[in-house]
Amino acid sequence: MTVVPALRIAADDDVAVLTSAIAPGETVLGVTVLHPVPAGHKLALRDLAAGEPVRKYGQVIGQASQFIPAGAHVHSHNLTVGGRPHTPSSSLAATIAAPVARPSPDKTAFEGYRRADGQVGTRNVIGIIASVNCAATAVRRIARRFEQDLPGSIDGVAPFTHSSGCGMANSGDGFAVLERTLAGYARHPNFGGVLMLGLGCEVAQIDALLDRHGLNIGPRLRTLTIQNAGGTAAAIDQGTTIVQELIEEAAADHRQTCPVSDLVLGLQCGGSDGWSGVTANPALGVATDLLIAAGGSAYLSETPEIYGAEHLLMARAADPTVARALQDRIAWWESYAARNGASLDNNPSPGNKAGGLTTIFEKSLGAIAKAGSSPLVDILLYGEPRRTHGLSFMDSPGYDPCSATGQIASGANVLAFTTGRGSVFGSQPAPCLKLASNAALAKKMTDDIDMDCSPVLDGMSLEDAGALIYDRILSTASGAPTRSEIIGVGDFEFVPWQLGAWM
Repeated sequence: MTVVPALRIAADDDVAVLTSAIAPGETVLGVTVLHPVPAGHKLALRDLAAGEPVRKYGQVIGQASQFIPAGAHVHSHNLTVGGRPHTPSSSLAATIAAPVARPSPDKTAFEGYRRADGQVGTRNVIGIIASVNCAATAVRRIARRFEQDLPGSIDGVAPFTHSSGCGMANSGDGFAVLERTLAGYARHPNFGGVLMLGLGCEVAQIDALLDRHGLNIGPRLRTLTIQNAGGTAAAIDQGTTIVQELIEEAAADHRQTCPVSDLVLGLQCGGSDGWSGVTANPALGVATDLLIAAGGSAYLSETPEIYGAEHLLMARAADPTVARALQDRIAWWESYAARNGASLDNNPSPGNKAGGLTTIFEKSLGAIAKAGSSPLVDILLYGEPRRTHGLSFMDSPGYDPCSATGQIASGANVLAFTTGRGSVFGSQPAPCLKLASNAALAKKMTDDIDMDCSPVLDGMSLEDAGALIYDRILSTASGAPTRSEIIGVGDFEFVPWQLGAWM
């Protein structure tokens, strides 16, 4: 029996995705191949006139920029993004769709750290957070003193530095985003203790930040400024003493059985390829639905990478207010990109295109599959705390470290990250599971990949693959180390979104 090396995802698709490279003259799904087509790329299944919409996933991914004969390679040379495939309805109430729910899974608990405020951590890390870049060196020098000989219940001492905190207005979007991010990390349940370290004269004043966000200094949250300490060397010494006290305080923490309702999963994808939307992303979507069915929560983010597919999320909105809020964020991004001389159509990246993705609409349709089919219950600003259980959308750029930083600031205590080209992302303090879309990547980058989702192409159902991912999420939340944790990735991936004028 001959195996057809292609997949037509929806019955009315105009293209098929090749599971292996193919040469001219071969026949695929009844079509004679005209040109060499790499694996993961698209093959035209019928003649397409110039200007005609082209469909994949049963949705428009762009329009033909020239006549495309059946059997041709469909990619950047003959496919353009064109206009928006869908215009949001002026009557959004008409777009609300009935939710598609999966039954609650058998496993509905994990082993986590119950904190005094009721939140639950999946790790027990001591964090040292810089309020301003001027404190970055001191923060890293303090953390360096605790690289070895930590108590077994402490998962590490992690520094968090950034390039902002001063030279900016003390109001407006940029300042609000930075404050939400720093406050979100300061209260994060994966920390057993936090030291916030500043210079002393910066715009991002620590005391004011803590007061505005309802955070109180105590045994688990300490502060220090270099100027009050008497200089850099003195601050490093005093900070070292404080961190040692935090370690002693957190060393008594222990894991206990907690319900899945205490898990908040950050959904990320990076270095996507033509298989991301077929294997890893929809399999993660099944796991997301299982998590939510068990009472948990999840964040979808990266607003520029839902562009052209947002209508599908709006159709899942729990009420019209949520749909309108998402529409407003899309409109903000269109304006933001235009003000900065850019376009949301500039996505995908060169790596995405090499992997078979052509337009932002195609990339977005695959990306939203991570969110499964659960109702969309809320829209959050970057780093804004979660208000309800279920699936929320947190506004963020498409840049993975920046988006993940916002999700963690919003309370994500575990991340799942799909990749087709091979991302090396890791994060502190939230562990990050890496899911490969294809077998070649999983084999080539074994030190970075936690799970290979390519068996979906060999007959494994998305339901079974999603159940495996769900189990891995629970074991990771219970303390099983991820690949990125084993190799020590995550100390430099703290990237708050920088908005507004610098002065």
